[in-house]
This record gives sequence, C-alpha cells and structure tokens, in this order.
Amino acid sequence: MFSNNAIWLAQNENPIYLLPKMANRHGLIAGATGTGKTVTLKVLAEAFSDMGVPVFLADIKGDLASLAARGTDSPNIRDRLAMMNIKDFDFKSYPVRFWDIFGEGGHPVRATISEMGALLLSRLLNLNETQSGILNIVFRIADEQGLLLLDLKDLKEMVRYVGDHAKEYTLKYGNISPQSIGAIIRSLIALEDQGAESFFGEPALDIKDWMQTAPDGRGYINILHSVRLFNSPLLYSTFLLWMLSELFETLPETGDTEKPKIVFFFDEAHLLFEDIPKVLLQKIEQVVRLIRSKGVGIYFITQNPADIPQDVLSQLGNRIQHALRAYTPSEQKKVKAAADAFRPNPKFNTEDVISNLATGEALISCLDHEGRPSVVERAYVLPPQSSLGTLDELTRRGIINNSPLGDKYDTAIDRESAYEILQKKALQEQERLVKEQELAKKEKEQKSKKSAGRPKTSLVEKAASSAVTAIGRELGRSLLRGLLGSLKR
Repeated sequence: MFSNNAIWLAQNENPIYLLPKMANRHGLIAGATGTGKTVTLKVLAEAFSDMGVPVFLADIKGDLASLAARGTDSPNIRDRLAMMNIKDFDFKSYPVRFWDIFGEGGHPVRATISEMGALLLSRLLNLNETQSGILNIVFRIADEQGLLLLDLKDLKEMVRYVGDHAKEYTLKYGNISPQSIGAIIRSLIALEDQGAESFFGEPALDIKDWMQTAPDGRGYINILHSVRLFNSPLLYSTFLLWMLSELFETLPETGDTEKPKIVFFFDEAHLLFEDIPKVLLQKIEQVVRLIRSKGVGIYFITQNPADIPQDVLSQLGNRIQHALRAYTPSEQKKVKAAADAFRPNPKFNTEDVISNLATGEALISCLDHEGRPSVVERAYVLPPQSSLGTLDELTRRGIINNSPLGDKYDTAIDRESAYEILQKKALQEQERLVKEQELAKKEKEQKSKKSAGRPKTSLVEKAASSAVTAIGRELGRSLLRGLLGSLKR
C-alpha cells in the first residue's frame, strides 16, 4: 500500500516501509512454496503503481492477472487487518496490460534475431563453446554487411550461407566446421518446435511501451502471461534477460531519483542463472550493478537466496524473507546463510525465526534514507488491495481488446529481410549464370573461341556471394551491439 509517500509493506508493532528513493537499489523476495511470496509481490506491485511507477511481472501460475480486479472483503482479510490494527484499507483494481509471447493471453511480444544477439541466443539454443563461437561469426558477418536478421528463417539462411562459404571466412574468423553449422541448424529447428518462432519477428517490442502511466497517474502493471512459456524454461529465462538488456541499452543515465522509472519482478529467478555460461553471468552482474543508475529497480523472487549468485545477491538492498524449511544439513546451511545476510535484531534469533514464520509473515530489511540496511524486523505483510485468485477470461479479453497497443502489436509483419534478400539475389544470379551458359553453348556450336574461363564456383556459392556483396553495397553500414550482445537502436 502506498502511504505517507512510501510503500507500506508490512506491520508489527510499527509500520514497515520501503522508501521510493531506495526502491531502485533492487530487492529479493524469498521463501518456500506457499509461504506468501505471491501476495508480497502483489502488494509491492500495487504500491509502485499507486506512486506512478510502471511495473513488469511474469504471471507463471495465472494468479497475478487478478491485479486487474477489485479485491473483496473476506473473514481472513478482516482478521489480518484487525491483527495489524489497520482501519483505513480500500479495495481497488489496478491498470494492467496483458502480454504473451504466444499471443494467447495478451498482446504478442516479439524481438528480432538481430536485437537479441549471439550471446543470448547461444544460451537459448544450448550451444557449446565452439558452436557459440560460430554463431558469433554468423552475427559478425551479418552485422558487417548491414544485414538485419528478423526471424528464425533469416538466421537459418545466414547460417547456411556461412557454412557454404566457410573456406572464404576461415582466414578472417577462424575454422568454421560443417559439424558446428549442422548443430546450430538442428538447434534452431528444435527451437521452432517449442513455439519460439512466434516470438522472433516484427513488430518488435518497444520497451518504452512498458513505461507508461494510466490517465489517473498510476503506473501500468505489465503482466506477461507465462503459463505456457514457463514450460520452456530456457526461453522464459532468456526472454527476461533480453528485456533487462533492452532496458539497459535504451534508457539514459539518471543518477539517483526520487522513485524508479520502472520496476521489474523476475519470478522463479533461479532459472535465470541455471547452467549459465560464465561470460554471460559476468555481464548480467555488470548490468544489475549499473542499471539502477538508469532508474530501474529489479526484484528477484525465488525459494532460497542461495539460488542467486553471490555477486548479484550482494546488490539486492531490500530483502523480504518468508519461511524456509530446513530438514537436511544442506538445507540448514542455507537457512544459516540467509539469516547471516540480515543485520541482527537483539529481540530475536534470526536463524531460529526463519523456519517458524507463519504464512504471510516475513523477515524484512529495507534500506534507510542513507542507503543502509535496517535492522531485520519480523512482521506480517499487508493484504493486497486487488483481488486474490484468478481473473475470468471475459475480463481479460475486455482489457486486451480495449488496449490502444493492439493496433501496434497484434498483427505480425514479415517485411523483406535477410531470407528474402538472399533468395532474391541468388535467383537473379542463377538466371544470369544460366544466360551465360546458354551464350557459351551457342558460341561453342558456332566453333567460336571460348572466352577466358573463371575459377569454378557453384551456382549457389556465386549467387549467395553476389547477394551478400550487393547487400553490403546497398546498406553500407555496420550494426552496433551492447553489453549483453543485443542490438543498439
């Protein structure tokens, strides 16, 4: 709840606040399943919206869409409010926009292949180090030729071209083996089978459309419908990393602000870091460290703080720890590590309390006005003002159909890009070579002297080479990439 120019997050003997000025110092919501993380997320998202800050969150279970519906009174909520001695509490709905990579539960979300870049795509395709290097070469060649790769068929065509011309590029870029080319193409086919083809293309998402406020001044809560997406964990996590990259490359430096420009909640955050290559992890750590100066707050939601790499965890200033269960020595060590991360409170033993918190109760430490972690407090999180449970499909459809962004995103565009250009140039070159062969045949029949021969090159090689050369002349520019390898606009 937004109250007294701060986020009223929880209550014990006193209210516990998260300060807007410190909200872009990032945060953590942790706890075992069923301990209240989702309600905490909703309470934070509502408060950010009320203070005019747009929010992004992924709805994995389908229970966050109900932010769009007004909450209703119930005995459980009345009991909780009475226990907290809260008298002024209003139920209300919030301005939301629904999104979905597959275009089913919201406006389609798309990115172009060129925008995502080789680093994130290598993770998505589960490529080894050698294959990732080949994919990077493919992107380098496309970038140097100024050739945009918009969808998966563009990338497959470019990979095939590089494979056909491997000898020409080996001296400049290193060995390009047919085995690696084949492995990349197989991975692209497998990605298509997961339904990812609908994600790559145009119109690509303009991240600024997620940074808007409603007519009443509240920030829009952008909800990514992820029930189906979550069945493809690599696609889910890579998509979230791409969004982080887009924000980092798009937004200007702002320094310390009175409130964030936008807040991102990354649910099931352990998937972001699972089996992640070291080079990508280092870049993510750098982005998390630097992005707060661009007014972006990032909140990771996971079961255990140990799911987050230490260098990232150390940058999360605001922490909400729900109950952790510890039945084995390994789990007990994790509980101790979670307790040691808090500034001790002389009123209780943090390690003992973590395993005995009730549902909706949490250990909370937020940054004070000077940016210092507060002493850990044991408190109950406030109830959400929006509805609990799920949202009916009729209401969801009404919100989607009335959104002004439908005209911009709902219809896919397939403009001329690498695939079409290469195919067209190859066809033109083949036609030219056929005419030359016909002319040479006539000259031979007339017993004329054969013109000077050229080095033998297949029609496909000549066509593709001619195509890329022509494209390079036409566009005449090289593309620029950012920290995570995404395309700079």
